[in-house]
Amino acid sequence: MSSKIPLDQIGATMHQLVPLVSTLNLEYREVSPERTVVHLPDAEQNRNHVGGPHAAVMFAAAESATGAAALATFSDLLGKATLLPVTATIEFLSIALGPLTATAKLNGNEGEIRAELAAGKRPEFEVVSEVTNAEGKVTGRVRTVWTLKPNRKA
Repeated sequence: MSSKIPLDQIGATMHQLVPLVSTLNLEYREVSPERTVVHLPDAEQNRNHVGGPHAAVMFAAAESATGAAALATFSDLLGKATLLPVTATIEFLSIALGPLTATAKLNGNEGEIRAELAAGKRPEFEVVSEVTNAEGKVTGRVRTVWTLKPNRKA
């Protein structure tokens, strides 16, 4: 059995594993199985035609938050399974301007997901990330379905 990645190391792990995280200067401000908070600073090179973060940048921050939440919850299983995204969708709820915060939460039962994997199945689970502006208004939402794909036996 693998050991869990310490929660205070998940942000650094994301920066190491996913170079785009560093390119966008994402800050992992809170990481736990209950909630992950990622800050996207406002940067001119990331803006779109209306002056806010480009849709791809907003998506990247929110999807990274969902990945960090999944990793915080299931990193101890990485010796048995590979964590992979299956699908992701984004909803644009209002124009996003300035720095943004993506807050992700597991939308499922951790115990049931673990039991499925233990039974030899490939569980899928949703992690939802709400994107808010500096005033706390929800500007977007990303729903990512993740899976724990059992590793092949050697």
